[in-house]
Amino acid sequence: MRHRLTGPIVAAALFALAPLGARAQTPAIPRMPDGRPNLQGLWQVLTPAAWDIQDHSPRLGVPAGQGVVEGNEIPYQPWALTRKQENLANRATADPETNGYLPGVPRIMYMPFPFQIFQTPTHVAMTFEYAQGVRIVYTNGTPHPRGPIEWWLGDSRGRWDGDTLVVDVLHFTDQTWLDRAGNFHSEALHLVERYSMAGPDHINYEVTVEDPKVFTRPWKMTMVLYRRKEPNVRLLDYVPGLLMEEEQGELERRKAN
Repeated sequence: MRHRLTGPIVAAALFALAPLGARAQTPAIPRMPDGRPNLQGLWQVLTPAAWDIQDHSPRLGVPAGQGVVEGNEIPYQPWALTRKQENLANRATADPETNGYLPGVPRIMYMPFPFQIFQTPTHVAMTFEYAQGVRIVYTNGTPHPRGPIEWWLGDSRGRWDGDTLVVDVLHFTDQTWLDRAGNFHSEALHLVERYSMAGPDHINYEVTVEDPKVFTRPWKMTMVLYRRKEPNVRLLDYVPGLLMEEEQGELERRKAN
């Protein structure tokens, strides 16, 4: 047994003796001509948060998952927790996403589909495979338009905090959920997103959620966005509303025959 442990012990000792700088080094992040981090590329999460943002066991068609909510707790007001439980019970038909609608922000960021980021000195654009969604994050210092306005993906205004893109998002509809498990929000939703590159192929994504109509305090989710690097990788089409119409048409043709 002593001989079997020698290798791991030596490896651990060598790691402990290695210079701190050598252990802490990470590949340099790509940068734009203006020196800002270059976020451009195709990205995708590897988490089942779209089904449930909290820890969850597997269900038919739903993989088990570790939550992305800080502390794994969502601070619902009592009435809202009851509503969430009702949503969960009726999720198969009550989830707006099952009816082909845009999933909203932040959910569209962690749908199991890739999205592409384009970047200029004045804005960051995100195009999504899911439902052909598009987000424009204005980084030119312009303020949110006066509301109230109810948009599916809200209005996004960004600024750079060092190497981190900080995005303030307002003006939401209440017709989107945060996941398939029934977690929801009102039109008073306010988000603050933070995009920080952890290397050339990873973005640490953090979003603080605030909605005084539904939650007792702000709360946070964190996850990693991974760069898609397959040869010739690109966005394809997944338009749920159109696919639902095609499927319904096929069912009607079969009945007619």
